[in-house]
Amino acid sequence: MSNQQSAMRLYSTDGKRLYLTASERQRFSHALQRAPLERKLFALCLLYTGCRISEAIALCSENVHWNDGIIAIRSLKKRNKVHIREVPVPPHFVEQLRALKHGHRFWPISRSSAWRWIKVIMDIAEIQGEQATAKGLRHSFGTSAALNNIPITLAQKWMGHTDMKTTAIYWQIVGDEEREMAKRMWR
Repeated sequence: MSNQQSAMRLYSTDGKRLYLTASERQRFSHALQRAPLERKLFALCLLYTGCRISEAIALCSENVHWNDGIIAIRSLKKRNKVHIREVPVPPHFVEQLRALKHGHRFWPISRSSAWRWIKVIMDIAEIQGEQATAKGLRHSFGTSAALNNIPITLAQKWMGHTDMKTTAIYWQIVGDEEREMAKRMWR
């Protein structure tokens, strides 16, 4: 097993879930209605693209293909080479982003400030535990792709994984999500 694969997991070493369930994603989205626009759009960016917190902070208007509804995200984990992944996002999100075109970056904040923004929204949504993080949103993007029958190759591309084995971890979901998939066989 490679170092990358062993580091990538959906449960902590003590068995706690690291991703948001579908109902938690819904509560998170609902809690965004109370957030200031800038913070709401930052959180939606993480939710809709599955990007890492540092990748979202680096986004600027040049990264948005405005007419096509695509955000081009530079994968910052691959520091020695330039790797851009294009992720489609909902049209309403692109339109709301236009309101933030006020400088070089959409969110000129530090990682710790961005982390606090997400933590406050998680608290409003009453989501607590290991999954109540920006990384939990990234993991929930992957599990949501699996649950919604997105081809694994697209999920791999959107998440910026080099190895499909890393993406495949999201297709090994359990609990409520696995039960939802099993219901398809019961029809």
